[in-house]
Amino acid sequence: MKIHPLLYCTAAIVAIYFIFITGTGCAQIGSPTGGPRDSIPPELVSAIPKLLNTNFKGNKIILNFNEYVDVQDVQNNLLVSPLPKINPTIDFKFKVVTVKLKDSLLDNTTYTINFGNAIRDNNEGNPYKNFSYVFSTGKTIDSLQIRGRVIIAQTGKADSTIIALLYQQADDSAVQKRKPNYIAKLDSSGNFTFKYLAAGEYKIYALKDGDGGKTYSSKIETFAFADSVVTAADNFSPIKLYAYEEEKEEKKVPKTTTAVGGKNAALLDKKLKYSSSLTNNEQDLLTDLVLTVNHPLKTLDAKKIILTDTNFNNIATKITVDSTQKIVSIQTKWNEGTQYRLLLFKDAFSDSSGTQLAKQDTIRFVTRKETAYGNLIIRFSNLATVVHPILQFIKEGEIYKSIPIASPQWSDKLFPPGEYEIRILFDANNNGKWDPGSYSKKIQPEKAITLDTKLTIKANWDNERDIKF
Repeated sequence: MKIHPLLYCTAAIVAIYFIFITGTGCAQIGSPTGGPRDSIPPELVSAIPKLLNTNFKGNKIILNFNEYVDVQDVQNNLLVSPLPKINPTIDFKFKVVTVKLKDSLLDNTTYTINFGNAIRDNNEGNPYKNFSYVFSTGKTIDSLQIRGRVIIAQTGKADSTIIALLYQQADDSAVQKRKPNYIAKLDSSGNFTFKYLAAGEYKIYALKDGDGGKTYSSKIETFAFADSVVTAADNFSPIKLYAYEEEKEEKKVPKTTTAVGGKNAALLDKKLKYSSSLTNNEQDLLTDLVLTVNHPLKTLDAKKIILTDTNFNNIATKITVDSTQKIVSIQTKWNEGTQYRLLLFKDAFSDSSGTQLAKQDTIRFVTRKETAYGNLIIRFSNLATVVHPILQFIKEGEIYKSIPIASPQWSDKLFPPGEYEIRILFDANNNGKWDPGSYSKKIQPEKAITLDTKLTIKANWDNERDIKF
């Protein structure tokens, strides 16, 4: 029996329609993409008691949000002002965050509970940044403030790990004996703000609180203090604090031993050995040739360490050993692109056990050419407006070179290539170095600034920079 073509077309259409409405067929079923990522933080819907509530008498606060929330890292985020003896506890469930106050409240006082970035939405973790719940145990909300910035005096940079401390009715020793009334965190630029303060005079400090005690308990702590009391105001002019460490912490070098057969491996290596500061048998024109030995030296005979040219003509040197008795420096005026030989006699030095070098040795090396260095020119304007400025070049966090500025231009034809920070130290006592402050003597530290733009020195290149004071 013949089937009319029109019936084929009708059947095909029905089949396609069936697949379309049922989702069945040969095509692979995919998951929905879900749209763009949620980047909106949770919003506060209501608070019990309400925000900016006065005559607060209770010990519990309930915060309701518009979505499920999570509360993270309360210990590092939560900041209560004035500072309580016991921090409140924070609980959360679904869309509700509950705060239970554990400490008695002061009368007629405005309190701030700053959650930092602790409150986040449950799905994407978007933080409700720096949310603060404010209330007062009195009839009014105090509205005055104190603002400022903390700067590391030696560098002119900010350190956001420092905290600002505010004291009421305190003598000079309070910062060393008790916790402050208020604490404020610093932002990435070193700025801080104390809000909702009552009228009155305050003493203000800054501290890098290494031991968590919230007091200035050690001279190795980074610390700053204002020279006089400050008064809270509506339009408070920002105060600037300069932080310093009065004493540097001694870095303890851990003792490491490697046991071999139950004995220290270092003790097994009784041979006296040395290594040199040469890089690819090349000597820097600006530094000494340094030999480092593996055992402290008992004797050193400078006559048995001889520097010569390729024709074995002796070259005058100055040879010294450092306080560890392990670093020997050979100093001379190097000529560029020149080949040298350093002759080390077997008995040039010996250690405490009388061990000498295994044999006589000769080190052959060549000095760098002047074209391996950059020509640096720095020009200063408004130089007469500053007192005792010192130009410092910082490389990898250490001072590479420090030069008192005495004229409008300074230059160096042999400056090592690399990237440097430029720092200007204002050397108040003109002793050629940075001096910290002293809280006991009420002496502020010397101040410095680090220029925003780094200096990149290229070899065989004229490198120039203008600095305006």
